[in-house]
Amino acid sequence: MNAHERQYFQVLLSMAVDRFSQRLIQRNQGVDGALDKLRRDPQGDGVWLDEFVDAFFRDALLDNPAGACFVLNALANRPLSPGESLDGIGTVGELVQRLAVRQFADLLRQKTEEALEQAAMFGG
Repeated sequence: MNAHERQYFQVLLSMAVDRFSQRLIQRNQGVDGALDKLRRDPQGDGVWLDEFVDAFFRDALLDNPAGACFVLNALANRPLSPGESLDGIGTVGELVQRLAVRQFADLLRQKTEEALEQAAMFGG
């Protein structure tokens, strides 16, 4: 991956972490509630990680095979998320898109936890 692509990916990830963590804080009455819910059930009420990532991908024009490949290229060295299944995959493009969304969601959850932990430590 070229340096400018890596930098663009880092900007996108940072933007997603900021937006997602702010939504979690608002929906869950503060940093501690947000962090707890994110860790307990990333797909649960008040968190909805996959829904956020789907919307973020649409907004960032990544909701297509080329966008998915961009994300996967940036995350090429990350191991697959535990329990990733191939059920319901009909085309290579769908597989690439599902993998991109899942990997980005996993990384977003991890980075948001880190951001929320920092906010909790510094009185956010």
